Amino acid sequence: MYEKKYLIYDLIYDMGNWEKKQEEKQNIREREMVSKETLGKFFYDLSKLSFAALVIGSVASVVINKNNIDSWIIISIGTFVTYIFAYIGYKIIK
Repeated sequence: MYEKKYLIYDLIYDMGNWEKKQEEKQNIREREMVSKETLGKFFYDLSKLSFAALVIGSVASVVINKNNIDSWIIISIGTFVTYIFAYIGYKIIK
């Protein structure tokens, strides 16, 4: 009989903590979602930077020196790197 009272008390106490546990789970989910979004935005920013540095910078070189194969290689690499970073950002956010 004495043990039953404690069991009932523990059950009621656990049910009282249910809301707190649900709030904690919700807070953890929100933090994880914000973390994923921030990391995805980071990769999107990296793709923008690589596009600006490699592609747009090399286009200016192509306009000045029309037969420069190195600039075309850098443009190709820049386009590829931009795509990879944007794809990683997309997959992380998705």
